[in-house]
Amino acid sequence: MPELQGVLPVLRNMKDFERLLESHHPYIIFLEVRLSQLQVLVRTAKKAGKKVILHADLIQGLKTDAYGMEFLVREIKPDGIISTRGNVITLAKKNNLLTIQRLFLLDSHALENNIKLIGQVKPDYIELLPGIIPSVIEEVHQKTGIPIIAGGLIRSAEDVELAYSGGAKAVSTSDSELWEL
Repeated sequence: MPELQGVLPVLRNMKDFERLLESHHPYIIFLEVRLSQLQVLVRTAKKAGKKVILHADLIQGLKTDAYGMEFLVREIKPDGIISTRGNVITLAKKNNLLTIQRLFLLDSHALENNIKLIGQVKPDYIELLPGIIPSVIEEVHQKTGIPIIAGGLIRSAEDVELAYSGGAKAVSTSDSELWEL
């Protein structure tokens, strides 16, 4: 399993694409991209030496079922997948992709249910949103033993440090001002 660490840039705005291609970041996370753009974007990123992680749930025009995942694996060839759905993570794992299970911290009940899901699915990483609650980052890591990526509501260098203080291995953000931390 590749080790994700530091700030992971999340591409939400296409105007930042060229900048990321020229950056030192080995990974680019694609968020909210159209299916019709995906193949060209991934191919371009890979030519620039980048590894690509796709948020499968947010690819506009893609249904994240077995056929949609088959298309991603065979035609798009990402290096990793992010999803809130256990079945998507399971399919990605079967195809030897890096897997990141995204969890939204809504309340204690949702947290416990998600930890049970994580135990069944066993992704490579867990992305917690919002990623600014160090005690919950620490708790989820202790209960699962899976490395944590903090994401969501990361707005400052202090937020990044707060996530690291809770034990996050990496921080994902679409805020380009934070990419060079």
